[in-house]
This record gives sequence, C-alpha cells and structure tokens, in this order.
Amino acid sequence: MLSVIVFLPLIVAAVVAAVPAIRPTAAGWVWVAVSAAELILITGLWAGYVDPGPNRLAYEEQVPWIPGVSSSYHVGVDGLSLPLLAMTAVVFLASAIYALKNSDRPRAHTALFLFLEGVSLGVFVSADLIVFFVFFDLSIVGMYFVIAGWGHGNAARSALKFFLYTFLGSLALLLGFIGLYVFSDPHTFDILELVAAHPLENNPVAGGLVLAAILVGLAVKTPTVPFHTWLPPAHTDAPTTGSAVLAGVLLKMGTYGFVRIAMPILPEAWRSWAWVIIIIGIVSVLYGAFVALAQTNLKRMIAYTSVNHMGYIILALGAVGLVIDDTAQARSVAVTGAVVQMVSHGLITTALFLLAGVLQSRSRTYDMGSYGGLAAPAPRYAAMFAIASFASLGLPGLSGFIAEFQIFAGSIAVAPITAIALLGILLTAALFLRALQQVFTGPTQGQSAGFADLHGRELWPIGGLLALSLLIGVVPQTLLAVIEPASATLVNLVGR
Repeated sequence: MLSVIVFLPLIVAAVVAAVPAIRPTAAGWVWVAVSAAELILITGLWAGYVDPGPNRLAYEEQVPWIPGVSSSYHVGVDGLSLPLLAMTAVVFLASAIYALKNSDRPRAHTALFLFLEGVSLGVFVSADLIVFFVFFDLSIVGMYFVIAGWGHGNAARSALKFFLYTFLGSLALLLGFIGLYVFSDPHTFDILELVAAHPLENNPVAGGLVLAAILVGLAVKTPTVPFHTWLPPAHTDAPTTGSAVLAGVLLKMGTYGFVRIAMPILPEAWRSWAWVIIIIGIVSVLYGAFVALAQTNLKRMIAYTSVNHMGYIILALGAVGLVIDDTAQARSVAVTGAVVQMVSHGLITTALFLLAGVLQSRSRTYDMGSYGGLAAPAPRYAAMFAIASFASLGLPGLSGFIAEFQIFAGSIAVAPITAIALLGILLTAALFLRALQQVFTGPTQGQSAGFADLHGRELWPIGGLLALSLLIGVVPQTLLAVIEPASATLVNLVGR
C-alpha cells in the first residue's frame, strides 16, 4: 500500500508530462483527482493503524536495492510519520484545488507538483538512509523548477539561492549518512538496524562530527538560524502553491529527519549537543518573530513566522536530550508537541500562503500598506485570515495551542530557561494583529476598493485547512493517540 501511495503521483506525473493529448483544462483536475485518491488511501492506513511497538514500523515493505552496501527499498510508518503523511496529502489536495484555474503551462505545472507530492510522501515513509536521501534531494530539484518556472519578481535568483543552499545542506547530510554506514557493524544504511546497533556509542568525537554533519543538512532544510537566509526570498518570489507546499511540507523534512534519524541513532551525541540545539531553537523563535514584526510585505512576514514556528520544534527536541531523572514524561510531551507542531504549522501556514496569494492574484502586491478596510468588500477573506492568524499565534481551540502548550509544558519542566521563548508567542500575536488592523480595519482605501471576495476554488481549500486546525484544537486525541506511543519510544531511545 505504501508503495502505491508513493509511486501513484510519480507515475501519473510522467504520464501527464509525456502525453500531449491531455488537454490543459483537464490537467488541473488530474492533480486534484490523484491528491484526493492519495488522501483516501492514507485515511485507510490511519483507520487500520496499530502501534507497531519499539523500533518497528507498520505497513512495512522491504526489497533489496543496492545489496553491496546493505541498502534496500525499505518503507513503513509509525506514530511519528503517519501524521506527516496525512498532512502532506491534505496540503497537496488544498493546493491542487486552489490551482485549478492556473493557465500557465498547466500540464507541466501538474506534472511537477505530482512529482513533488510523490517524493515528499517518499521522505516520510523511508526506512533506509539512501532511500530517504534520494527522495529528500529530489524534493529540492522539484521545488527549484517550481520557483524558477512559475515564480514572480526575482524568481530566477531566489530559485538559484534556494537550490544552492539546500543542495549544499544535502551534501552535508550525505556525509553524515556515510559516517553512520562506516561506523556501523555490520555496515548498513537501514534505519531500524542502525537504531538497534547504536553505532558510535563509545566514540564521542566521531559521533559528534557525524551528528554535526546531519544537523547542518537538516537545519538548512528546516530552516533554523543561521541557515534560514534562503527562505524569505524563496517564499516571496515563489508562486502561491509553491510557497504553500514549501512551507507546509518541505520544511518538515528537516525536523522529521531529527526525530527519525539523528535522535534515535546518535542518542549520546544528541545529549551532548542538547544545549546547543536548545539555544538555536530559542534564537530561531525570537529572531523569526522580531524580523516578521518588521515586515511590510505580507508574504515575507509569513515566511519569517515559519522560522519562528520551526524554532519551537527545535527547542522541544533539544530539551529531549536533557536526560534528567523523573523527566521522561515531560520529554515525551515535548516530542508529542513537536510532531503536532509540524502538522499544525503545515495546515495553518499553507492556509496563510494561499490567502496571501489571493492578494497577489487580485492586486499584484503583497504590500500591507497598499490596503485598508478590506473587511468591508471581502468579509469571507477577512474571516479566513483572522482565523488563520489566531491559529498561528496559538489561540486555544485551534491546533497551534495544542502544539505550543505541549512544547512549553515539556520543555520548561526539563529546562526552565526555555520559558524565554514564550516571548515569541507575544511577538507573533503582535505581528498578526498589526497585519489585521492595517489590512482589514478602517475605511476602505487603496487596493481594497473593488476587491473581490473569496470564491469557491479559494474558499474550500483554505476553509478545509482551517477546519482541520479547529478539529485538532477541539478533539486532539485522534492525533495524539497515534503520536504519543512513538514519542515515548523516542524518549527511551535518546535516554539509553
């Protein structure tokens, strides 16, 4: 089943790209149909999911691939990956519906996004380092062509910067993976075997160097300070659906790599680096929020909030490395909060970027100063933006609150100094409230005059994403029941 989920979009992408008989008007519906089928298949996986236990995967498939280096096509899911698999399908379906009216090379556009969907799903089911790396790298290639081919402004430059930064990070990641292979006995790239073998257990210097390479590779993709500089221009100049997928899905590949690879395979090195990781998380939280507060470009502001929100995840995962007596439960809560934050950020930020794209499609500008009183001509747009903003700042009743509450409850219990990062929530509230006041309140003026409200193609995907955020905020147990056992397992692995 997992192979069908991964390769269905890839096969359809190849067909759409190779068959010119597919009408441009039908290409967008192909993307919608495939994404809907993916969501149905993953929902079926979720319905039948049973926690597989420590260091095991559900729906596991394994086929020899490169036997000379003990690498196989090995896929499976657990409570850390299944929620991200579902979130990926939701984000791509919402983006597909939003892009139905795209008239700029629709066949190529559909083929490229289906390719991105397939490789993104592949990352989250990989149980072999080489398979993970292949899908990880292909996502960089796909997003480069999305930004360069359908972006605006300085899209070519932004796409090049994105590719060079993230590809350099992937080379560091590959170096770390090779280090794990070299120091494992027997040599293998299989993630489950590496977790069980616990390589570099008694080699702190080599373990620290290997972890450093993996951290750099994943931190660039996340991105965290100081590896974030590619993100704002990439988001600003990317097409709307490109920004949605980049923020909603691709950024999670970095943080997922921490919980799937770095933490369970190199627990001693992770514990040694814990305070460094916590400090990076706190800096990312505060820096992202402060810089977002200074922006006048709405899309750029949302991009910097991603640096802020991903910083919460890094902070929580760093706190897990502080193995102190009687804190196992608190550290498990921190991991659960981090995974919920990955899902929540994917839903909310995708909605925010789709809303920003509406401004670009109507008025050709993201400048907040060009609008005013937009709530009068576009009440549905104003309502959706307000809900997305409150979800992003962590208002109770929405998914952001569930994630951030658990992150801080777990982290502060282990390391009280992490409470400094609470300032990030206050700054996020300030920047979104400022945006709401500037764009939506007061007399209608500037680009707001004659602004058309959301229509079905825009309203349904944005509303669906926010409805899921509300569902998680009100009934979180459906999600938490899947994540919590896997979080407890990860905490035990880091503490061994």
